[in-house]
Amino acid sequence: MAWWKAWVEQEGITVKGSSHFNPDPDAETLYKAMKGIGTNEQAIIDVLTKRSNAQRQQIAKSFKAQFGKDLTETLQSELSGKFERLIVALMYPPYRFEAKELHDAMKGLGTKEGVIIEILASRTKNQLREIMKAYEEDYGSSLEEDIRGDTSGYLERILVCLLQGSRDDVSGFVDPGQAVQDAQDLYAAGEKIHGTDEMKFITILCTRSATHLMRVFEEYEKIAGKSIDDSIQSETHGSLEEAMLTVVKCTRNLHSYFAERLYYALKGAGTRDGTLIRNIVSRSEIDLNLIKCQFTKMYGKTLSSMIVGDTSGDYKNALLNLVGSDS
Repeated sequence: MAWWKAWVEQEGITVKGSSHFNPDPDAETLYKAMKGIGTNEQAIIDVLTKRSNAQRQQIAKSFKAQFGKDLTETLQSELSGKFERLIVALMYPPYRFEAKELHDAMKGLGTKEGVIIEILASRTKNQLREIMKAYEEDYGSSLEEDIRGDTSGYLERILVCLLQGSRDDVSGFVDPGQAVQDAQDLYAAGEKIHGTDEMKFITILCTRSATHLMRVFEEYEKIAGKSIDDSIQSETHGSLEEAMLTVVKCTRNLHSYFAERLYYALKGAGTRDGTLIRNIVSRSEIDLNLIKCQFTKMYGKTLSSMIVGDTSGDYKNALLNLVGSDS
């Protein structure tokens, strides 16, 4: 399943919410879980990981109406560490959460380019538009301007190009002649000359539709005798290479891309908790079930089993609830 078809598919959703939903008792349960000395973390997990995002927003309204307190702020004061980070992430409306992740990736010293690349290369035009709107509302600045101010060179250019969302595929139409021409242009821009014409790569990868790019990749392999991935790896490096490869991966199969992100977040020493939380929370109401299937196909083990092996306590239990069963 390529990225441009990643509309919400019922079978892809791991968090469906409660069918007999009433926000008032949920808000009361959360209030009692955090009242007085000590916190009942399990009660918080049982409510918030079993409700959809829209339902969580209603619970937050009810919490404020009944108890005169902001739910997210109360959770932040009661919880700590990775568990707090996960629960707070669940409380953000989806586009505001992604805007926050982008903002956090750019604030302070150093930029987490990987986060920006992941979000910009894997979202559709409509999703990007909503993220930009949320970003401006919450942080009072333009996402595009902040990216320009925080990155430079070809990386800045590819990120700004991706932000325009020109890759959306509406018609599915592919002009075979244009696909061959694009493949030849890419070959001429990279393998054929000393040095690389990076802008040619950026323009084609960021402005062609996904169905068209699939055809370009096929034609490229015929001309170059190697995959577009191999050429990108030999012609570029660093964050620009990561950005180009991410566009290629998301074009080929979005679910494989996210499975790979989750696998490397959990693999080896230490867990990349930011990547783990962001992708599980942001895909749980879109296509996490389909990502889980792809994960098992690619790595021969389930996402849940790796979470069990790599995390612990309330954090682990909350993640497992969001990921859902392996059936």
